[in-house]
Amino acid sequence: MISFLSDSMENYITKHSEEESFLLKELRLFTETKSPAPQMLSGHIVGSFLKAMVKLTKSKSVLEVGTFTGYSALCLAEGLSCSEGKVITLDKDLNAHKIANSFFERSSYDKKIIRILGPALESIEKLSDTFDFVFIDADKVNYSNYYKAILPKVKKGGVIIFDNCLWSGKVLNPQDESSLAVHELNVLVKKDPKVDNFILSLRDGLHMLLVN
Repeated sequence: MISFLSDSMENYITKHSEEESFLLKELRLFTETKSPAPQMLSGHIVGSFLKAMVKLTKSKSVLEVGTFTGYSALCLAEGLSCSEGKVITLDKDLNAHKIANSFFERSSYDKKIIRILGPALESIEKLSDTFDFVFIDADKVNYSNYYKAILPKVKKGGVIIFDNCLWSGKVLNPQDESSLAVHELNVLVKKDPKVDNFILSLRDGLHMLLVN
């Protein structure tokens, strides 16, 4: 994944933003050095943004599609505004699931994070919950399918955020399956009157939807 900012600018942003917790830093460094796909990590600034958005929206019920090693789930849990708040996070990768669990169990949010292992679309179909906030960062080819499956489960006034909606700039001339799928999602939500949408050029692009 390419960066849209210079390394010096990225470093400046990080230096002058809220510091990540010790556990988040340990998890980030572990993922960057031990994971075969460290670029999948949401990272410090996106994580801080997610935490802030959950706080601002006073969300109690949060859904995440794509746990990976658990960094973003911990950030989402940090933003929960009440003691009964929860984050449901979905992933099908057993190895990543185990890593995430090992860090969740060391955090003060362990009981607030509900982990579901299995294909996300099947898991979403079984959920009876409605959500205040949703973060989607899983396989890009299913982005439109996730949107269609999740939208009916989001409360009016709720927020949905898709990660990687710029896909390293490949959405400008989409050729491969993932690029085409991300572009399709961006077009789909723009045309949907059930949501207001805008794209933030944060990291690899966040597509933010407000449910009407």
